[in-house]
Amino acid sequence: MTRLRHAAVYACAMGLIFISAHTAHASTTYQVSTAAQLKAALAAVNPGDTINLANGNYAGQFVATRPGTASAPITLTGGPSAVLSDPLFNPGDTDCPSGQTGYGLWLQGANYWNLKGFTVTKAKKGIVLDSSQHVTVDGVTVHDVGYEGVHFRKSSAFGVIKNSTVYNTGLEQPGFGEGVYIGSANSNWECFGTGGGPDAGNFVQVLDNKIGPGVAAEGVDIKEGTHDGLIAGNIFDGTGEKNQNSGDSVIDAKGNNYTITGNTAKNAFLDTFQVHNVYTGNGCGNIFSKNTLTVTNANGYGINVTDQSSCSANPNKVGASNKSTGGKGLTKIPLTPGL
Repeated sequence: MTRLRHAAVYACAMGLIFISAHTAHASTTYQVSTAAQLKAALAAVNPGDTINLANGNYAGQFVATRPGTASAPITLTGGPSAVLSDPLFNPGDTDCPSGQTGYGLWLQGANYWNLKGFTVTKAKKGIVLDSSQHVTVDGVTVHDVGYEGVHFRKSSAFGVIKNSTVYNTGLEQPGFGEGVYIGSANSNWECFGTGGGPDAGNFVQVLDNKIGPGVAAEGVDIKEGTHDGLIAGNIFDGTGEKNQNSGDSVIDAKGNNYTITGNTAKNAFLDTFQVHNVYTGNGCGNIFSKNTLTVTNANGYGINVTDQSSCSANPNKVGASNKSTGGKGLTKIPLTPGL
């Protein structure tokens, strides 16, 4: 049988409806309207295929393991009223380092996917990417989840989240309720790193999103061991941060060589943006420019570069183009003119 014939047999058996061309390698569009159909489509897709979600509620465990390619990505798309949830978290399932069921959508080795338009809610975690590179999350809404909203994990490099909305995270564990989480803490590299080394979620871009209110930890947590990302054009509202597990800023940059530019942020618990050297050689070379920040805590800074001791060869830079009102001022390090 050709690939399409195999897909047709599988789809018919699971009750899917799909539209395809009549050639062996043409792409297939799966029209799904139930959780069972979605699971079947996730198991059947091939490079270039599309899964189109009808409006409705999809409750269950949804795992994508089939990779697309650079020239033929796989697309999962639906409107905001197509709602994925996973209430099946089992607290006794203590996979390294914590339970890994209860994810609204879980990508495992699923490179080159486009996730568009739908909603994820009422899950332990929202969208988790493990070993899934070149994934774009576009126009998705994630809200009312127990831990983080979107996590680029296990070296899920070259990812993009854009035009999306994340709010009301950390409902179960506020200290782990980040909006967008890039990489993993060094204490978890044994689980999520490469050969015990860093979790290399490098070159991730966070673009033009609305993050908060109700994000209990950082809006974007950039972990040590990651580098060369872009955080640009986002609107952050830190209202509802709980100041647990050091979650007291809307961006915490612990990686290297990130460009953080053109963002608007307010209502962080303490400092609006922070930089930390939590692991040797990390928390350096980050560039801040053209951000507009409102500090509501009298003890906070707009951009608090807490430590430059590891960064003599590659210092963090705060450009004179940043604007901040309230608190102790923009920053406590010299500004970089022309930046």
